[in-house]
Amino acid sequence: MAHTYEHISIVIPAFNPDYKLIDMIDELFTENFQEIIVVNDGSDEAYDSIFASVNEFSTCTVLTHTVNQGKGKALKTAFSYYSENYPDGIGVITADADGQHTPSDIKKVAAGLAEQPSKLILGVRDFSTEDMPLRSRFGNVLTKGVVKAASGMKITDTQTGLRGISKEFAEQLLNVGGDRYEFEMKMILACKTYHREIKEVTIDTIYIDNNESSHFNPVMDSIKIYYVFLRFLFSSLASFVVDVGLFALFSTLFKALMPLGFILLATVLARVLSSLFNYFLNRNIVFRSYAYTKHTLIKYYTLAVIQMGASAGGVYVLYHSIGAHEVWIKIVVDSFLFLLSFYIQRSWVFKQGTAYVVKEVKDH
Repeated sequence: MAHTYEHISIVIPAFNPDYKLIDMIDELFTENFQEIIVVNDGSDEAYDSIFASVNEFSTCTVLTHTVNQGKGKALKTAFSYYSENYPDGIGVITADADGQHTPSDIKKVAAGLAEQPSKLILGVRDFSTEDMPLRSRFGNVLTKGVVKAASGMKITDTQTGLRGISKEFAEQLLNVGGDRYEFEMKMILACKTYHREIKEVTIDTIYIDNNESSHFNPVMDSIKIYYVFLRFLFSSLASFVVDVGLFALFSTLFKALMPLGFILLATVLARVLSSLFNYFLNRNIVFRSYAYTKHTLIKYYTLAVIQMGASAGGVYVLYHSIGAHEVWIKIVVDSFLFLLSFYIQRSWVFKQGTAYVVKEVKDH
């Protein structure tokens, strides 16, 4: 029904599209969507006629990037336009320009957004079918694993371009990094930051030319999600340098005053200050937590004490079991604890909130 989709706009980022885009706009026009925003993301001049045809539809607005900037940037351009021009809008439905999303599925996601505008609505595909292209199956498995590792969320289809996004969330997403395909995965991760639930709506699985037109690179775009872990690694290395530097400074200062105890005192002071340095790096830069400092500080030092005990205990047990190679044992044990510490700090110490996935069974 037409009134279901009032105040909901369709957003279609397009780079060198074919005439399926015009057919898609025509079908959406007949479905009574009041506003369709197409972003020409720096397409070649040969495609100008397609965008000109699209612009002839009374409900269609074409926004243009003079050079290709990526799907994420195109979506942000549309979100910014929508925010400025539709103050009373409910939100937008993002769809791909290659005809993979049917009007019926777009309507289904729009209905989900109208009913639950506070949630991110994902139109998810069935990856168990035999005709699923290997590239898409592999990409989804990889990115599902990345999102699960980076956020703890279990998402059926991380690559889907069919999404229902509220106006408020679209405005928040303008602050999320990523200008290309990694932005779509970061959008899912942002649900934890902004305390938004996710609702999955099953849609038809349509692939055109075995999905060869997709510009998504599952490996490179997944790597970009691991920036948070790289920040964690940098934070740990920086804290190690601070710890060693402070130890050298304090041992020099206290050596003459406390010949017998200067090493212990320098070690303790250096470790306390370097751990505080590490805490604030992890809180503000690595995990970007907004939780109260008192609560996270207690959790952080609780973890630090447990980790120190686990390190000593693990090395002790393994050394006496093997009888040698204590240095290598410590490297292995502490490497494992380092990875475990990342997971615990992300999911407990600096936890930002929980995003839930609600699945809707497809009607038959």
